[in-house]
Amino acid sequence: MKAADLGKRIVFIAPDPGTMGIAAGKAAANGIRNAIDENGTATIILATGTSQFETLKQLTAEPIDWGKVVMFHLDEYIGLPISSGASFRRYLKERFIDKVSPLKAVHLIDAELDPVAECKRLATLIAAHPVDIALVGIGENGHLAFNDPPADFSTDDPYIIVSLDDACRKQQMGEGWFASMDAVPTKAISMSIRQILRSEQIICSVPDMRKAEAVKNSLEGPVSEQVPASILRQHSHCSYYLDEQSARLLSPQTRVEAVQI
Repeated sequence: MKAADLGKRIVFIAPDPGTMGIAAGKAAANGIRNAIDENGTATIILATGTSQFETLKQLTAEPIDWGKVVMFHLDEYIGLPISSGASFRRYLKERFIDKVSPLKAVHLIDAELDPVAECKRLATLIAAHPVDIALVGIGENGHLAFNDPPADFSTDDPYIIVSLDDACRKQQMGEGWFASMDAVPTKAISMSIRQILRSEQIICSVPDMRKAEAVKNSLEGPVSEQVPASILRQHSHCSYYLDEQSARLLSPQTRVEAVQI
Protein backbone atom coordinates (compact mmCIF):
# COMPACT_ATOMS: atom_id res chain seq x y z
CA MET A 1 0.00 0.00 0.00
CA LYS A 2 1.42 3.38 -0.96
CA ALA A 3 1.53 6.09 1.70
CA ALA A 4 -0.88 8.96 1.33
CA ASP A 5 0.89 12.22 0.55
CA LEU A 6 -0.79 14.89 2.65
CA GLY A 7 0.77 17.93 1.01
CA LYS A 8 4.34 17.28 2.13
CA ARG A 9 3.36 15.00 4.99
CA ILE A 10 3.57 11.22 4.59
CA VAL A 11 1.93 9.69 7.65
CA PHE A 12 1.79 6.12 8.91
CA ILE A 13 -0.24 5.19 11.98
CA ALA A 14 0.41 1.95 13.89
CA PRO A 15 -1.65 0.41 16.71
CA ASP A 16 1.25 0.47 19.18
CA PRO A 17 4.87 1.62 19.57
CA GLY A 18 6.29 -1.79 18.72
CA THR A 19 4.52 -2.00 15.37
CA MET A 20 5.44 1.62 14.68
CA GLY A 21 9.11 0.95 15.40
CA ILE A 22 9.24 -2.09 13.16
CA ALA A 23 7.85 -0.12 10.23
CA ALA A 24 10.10 2.89 10.83
CA GLY A 25 13.18 0.71 11.32
CA LYS A 26 12.51 -1.21 8.13
CA ALA A 27 12.01 2.02 6.19
CA ALA A 28 15.30 3.37 7.51
CA ALA A 29 17.09 0.14 6.63
CA ASN A 30 15.73 0.23 3.08
CA GLY A 31 16.95 3.79 2.70
CA ILE A 32 20.40 2.87 3.99
CA ARG A 33 20.68 -0.13 1.68
CA ASN A 34 19.56 1.96 -1.30
CA ALA A 35 22.19 4.61 -0.52
CA ILE A 36 24.89 1.94 -0.29
CA ASP A 37 23.76 0.42 -3.59
CA GLU A 38 23.84 3.82 -5.31
CA ASN A 39 26.90 5.41 -3.72
CA GLY A 40 28.90 2.63 -2.08
CA THR A 41 28.34 4.20 1.33
CA ALA A 42 25.58 5.75 3.44
CA THR A 43 25.59 8.56 5.99
CA ILE A 44 22.95 8.51 8.70
CA ILE A 45 21.83 10.73 11.57
CA LEU A 46 20.35 9.08 14.65
CA ALA A 47 18.06 10.52 17.29
CA THR A 48 17.87 9.35 20.89
CA GLY A 49 15.29 9.34 23.69
CA THR A 50 12.45 6.95 24.45
CA SER A 51 10.74 7.66 21.11
CA GLN A 52 13.54 5.87 19.29
CA PHE A 53 13.68 2.65 21.33
CA GLU A 54 11.59 0.51 18.98
CA THR A 55 12.89 2.05 15.76
CA LEU A 56 16.52 1.45 16.70
CA LYS A 57 15.69 -2.05 17.94
CA GLN A 58 14.40 -2.93 14.48
CA LEU A 59 17.18 -1.11 12.66
CA THR A 60 19.91 -3.03 14.49
CA ALA A 61 18.22 -6.30 13.49
CA GLU A 62 18.27 -5.47 9.78
CA PRO A 63 20.79 -7.01 7.35
CA ILE A 64 22.97 -4.03 6.46
CA ASP A 65 26.64 -3.75 5.51
CA TRP A 66 27.41 -1.49 8.47
CA GLY A 67 31.05 -1.19 7.42
CA LYS A 68 29.82 1.16 4.69
CA VAL A 69 27.81 3.41 7.04
CA VAL A 70 28.91 6.71 8.61
CA MET A 71 26.95 7.83 11.69
CA PHE A 72 26.27 11.25 13.19
CA HIS A 73 23.73 12.11 15.86
CA LEU A 74 21.48 15.02 16.72
CA ASP A 75 22.46 16.41 20.09
CA GLU A 76 24.23 16.09 23.43
CA TYR A 77 24.11 17.89 26.77
CA ILE A 78 26.93 20.29 27.51
CA GLY A 79 29.08 19.17 30.43
CA LEU A 80 27.51 15.72 30.81
CA PRO A 81 30.05 12.87 30.90
CA ILE A 82 29.55 9.76 28.80
CA SER A 83 29.40 7.77 32.05
CA SER A 84 26.02 9.39 32.84
CA GLY A 85 22.96 7.28 32.15
CA ALA A 86 21.46 10.34 30.41
CA SER A 87 24.35 10.79 27.97
CA PHE A 88 23.22 10.44 24.38
CA ARG A 89 26.66 9.11 23.44
CA ARG A 90 26.16 6.33 25.97
CA TYR A 91 22.61 5.75 24.74
CA LEU A 92 23.82 5.27 21.16
CA LYS A 93 26.73 3.10 22.20
CA GLU A 94 24.49 0.76 24.17
CA ARG A 95 21.43 0.74 21.88
CA PHE A 96 23.03 0.97 18.47
CA ILE A 97 26.80 1.03 18.04
CA ASP A 98 27.51 -2.06 20.18
CA LYS A 99 24.69 -3.99 18.48
CA VAL A 100 25.89 -3.72 14.88
CA SER A 101 29.09 -4.72 13.16
CA PRO A 102 31.76 -1.99 13.12
CA LEU A 103 30.63 1.11 11.28
CA LYS A 104 32.75 2.88 8.69
CA ALA A 105 32.89 5.90 11.03
CA VAL A 106 31.14 7.17 14.15
CA HIS A 107 31.06 10.89 14.87
CA LEU A 108 29.67 11.43 18.35
CA ILE A 109 29.14 14.85 19.92
CA ASP A 110 31.53 15.45 22.82
CA ALA A 111 30.22 18.50 24.66
CA GLU A 112 32.18 18.04 27.87
CA LEU A 113 35.13 20.41 27.46
CA ASP A 114 34.90 22.93 24.61
CA PRO A 115 31.45 23.09 22.96
CA VAL A 116 32.43 25.86 20.53
CA ALA A 117 35.38 23.88 19.21
CA GLU A 118 33.23 20.76 19.03
CA CYS A 119 30.63 22.52 16.89
CA LYS A 120 33.38 23.57 14.48
CA ARG A 121 34.88 20.05 14.39
CA LEU A 122 31.53 18.46 13.60
CA ALA A 123 30.71 21.10 11.01
CA THR A 124 33.85 20.21 9.07
CA LEU A 125 33.08 16.50 9.28
CA ILE A 126 29.44 16.64 8.21
CA ALA A 127 30.24 18.99 5.32
CA ALA A 128 32.17 16.09 3.79
CA HIS A 129 29.30 13.62 4.27
CA PRO A 130 25.98 14.45 2.59
CA VAL A 131 23.32 12.81 4.75
CA ASP A 132 21.19 10.06 3.24
CA ILE A 133 18.86 9.19 6.15
CA ALA A 134 18.00 11.14 9.29
CA LEU A 135 16.04 9.54 12.10
CA VAL A 136 14.34 12.17 14.25
CA GLY A 137 11.55 12.56 16.80
CA ILE A 138 9.32 15.36 18.06
CA GLY A 139 9.56 16.72 21.59
CA GLU A 140 6.60 17.40 23.84
CA ASN A 141 7.15 21.11 23.18
CA GLY A 142 7.46 20.51 19.43
CA HIS A 143 11.23 20.63 19.44
CA LEU A 144 13.33 19.07 16.69
CA ALA A 145 16.63 17.78 18.06
CA PHE A 146 17.27 20.25 20.90
CA ASN A 147 15.98 23.20 18.90
CA ASP A 148 13.35 24.37 21.39
CA PRO A 149 10.82 27.06 20.46
CA PRO A 150 11.40 29.61 19.15
CA ALA A 151 13.84 27.67 17.00
CA ASP A 152 16.41 29.23 14.70
CA PHE A 153 15.24 28.44 11.16
CA SER A 154 17.87 30.65 9.53
CA THR A 155 21.32 29.63 10.75
CA ASP A 156 23.43 27.68 8.30
CA ASP A 157 25.76 26.43 11.02
CA PRO A 158 25.43 22.63 11.13
CA TYR A 159 25.79 22.41 14.91
CA ILE A 160 24.85 25.11 17.40
CA ILE A 161 24.84 25.70 21.15
CA VAL A 162 21.29 25.98 22.47
CA SER A 163 19.53 26.67 25.75
CA LEU A 164 16.95 24.11 26.87
CA ASP A 165 13.58 25.49 27.94
CA ASP A 166 11.70 24.26 31.01
CA ALA A 167 9.28 22.12 28.99
CA CYS A 168 12.17 20.30 27.35
CA ARG A 169 13.96 19.78 30.65
CA LYS A 170 10.76 18.51 32.30
CA GLN A 171 10.40 15.98 29.48
CA GLN A 172 13.92 14.67 30.09
CA MET A 173 13.18 14.28 33.79
CA GLY A 174 9.75 12.76 33.10
CA GLU A 175 11.27 10.11 30.85
CA GLY A 176 13.48 9.05 33.75
CA TRP A 177 16.86 10.25 32.51
CA PHE A 178 17.33 12.57 35.48
CA ALA A 179 16.20 12.42 39.11
CA SER A 180 15.29 16.10 39.38
CA MET A 181 14.98 19.28 37.33
CA ASP A 182 18.12 20.63 38.96
CA ALA A 183 20.05 17.69 37.50
CA VAL A 184 18.95 18.39 33.91
CA PRO A 185 21.54 20.49 32.03
CA THR A 186 20.39 23.85 30.72
CA LYS A 187 22.51 23.86 27.56
CA ALA A 188 23.34 21.44 24.77
CA ILE A 189 24.93 21.10 21.36
CA SER A 190 22.24 20.48 18.77
CA MET A 191 22.24 19.85 15.07
CA SER A 192 20.59 22.89 13.50
CA ILE A 193 17.25 22.88 11.72
CA ARG A 194 18.78 23.62 8.34
CA GLN A 195 21.33 20.83 8.71
CA ILE A 196 18.57 18.33 9.51
CA LEU A 197 16.65 19.48 6.43
CA ARG A 198 19.70 18.86 4.24
CA SER A 199 19.13 15.12 4.71
CA GLU A 200 17.97 13.27 1.60
CA GLN A 201 15.32 11.37 3.60
CA ILE A 202 13.86 11.96 7.07
CA ILE A 203 12.06 9.36 9.18
CA CYS A 204 10.24 10.84 12.16
CA SER A 205 9.16 8.34 14.84
CA VAL A 206 6.78 9.64 17.51
CA PRO A 207 4.93 7.30 19.88
CA ASP A 208 2.97 8.04 23.10
CA MET A 209 -0.03 10.10 24.17
CA ARG A 210 2.13 12.83 25.72
CA LYS A 211 3.33 13.73 22.22
CA ALA A 212 -0.19 14.00 20.72
CA GLU A 213 -0.52 17.77 20.93
CA ALA A 214 2.95 18.34 19.52
CA VAL A 215 2.20 15.92 16.68
CA LYS A 216 -1.04 17.71 15.83
CA ASN A 217 0.63 21.12 15.89
CA SER A 218 3.55 19.87 13.79
CA LEU A 219 1.41 18.20 11.13
CA GLU A 220 -1.65 20.44 11.02
CA GLY A 221 -0.71 23.85 12.44
CA PRO A 222 1.22 26.62 10.72
CA VAL A 223 4.90 26.12 9.97
CA SER A 224 6.41 28.20 12.74
CA GLU A 225 9.53 28.63 14.82
CA GLN A 226 7.20 28.20 17.80
CA VAL A 227 6.64 24.59 16.68
CA PRO A 228 10.10 23.65 15.39
CA ALA A 229 9.12 20.21 14.04
CA SER A 230 6.50 21.84 11.78
CA ILE A 231 9.38 22.71 9.42
CA LEU A 232 9.60 19.02 8.47
CA ARG A 233 6.54 19.56 6.28
CA GLN A 234 8.75 21.59 3.94
CA HIS A 235 11.03 18.61 3.34
CA SER A 236 10.43 16.68 0.12
CA HIS A 237 10.93 13.22 1.62
CA CYS A 238 9.80 13.09 5.24
CA SER A 239 7.76 10.22 6.65
CA TYR A 240 6.03 10.32 10.05
CA TYR A 241 5.58 7.08 11.98
CA LEU A 242 3.01 7.42 14.77
CA ASP A 243 1.12 5.12 17.09
CA GLU A 244 -2.57 5.46 17.94
CA GLN A 245 -1.81 7.45 21.07
CA SER A 246 0.44 10.06 19.44
CA ALA A 247 -2.04 10.35 16.54
CA ARG A 248 -5.14 10.67 18.73
CA LEU A 249 -5.62 14.44 18.19
CA LEU A 250 -5.15 14.45 14.42
CA SER A 251 -8.07 15.58 12.32
CA PRO A 252 -10.35 12.97 10.71
CA GLN A 253 -9.07 14.06 7.30
CA THR A 254 -5.44 13.43 8.24
CA ARG A 255 -6.29 10.06 9.74
CA VAL A 256 -8.30 8.98 6.71
CA GLU A 257 -5.48 9.89 4.33
CA ALA A 258 -2.76 8.31 6.46
CA VAL A 259 -1.67 4.70 6.03
CA GLN A 260 -2.74 2.35 8.80
CA ILE A 261 -0.03 -0.22 9.55
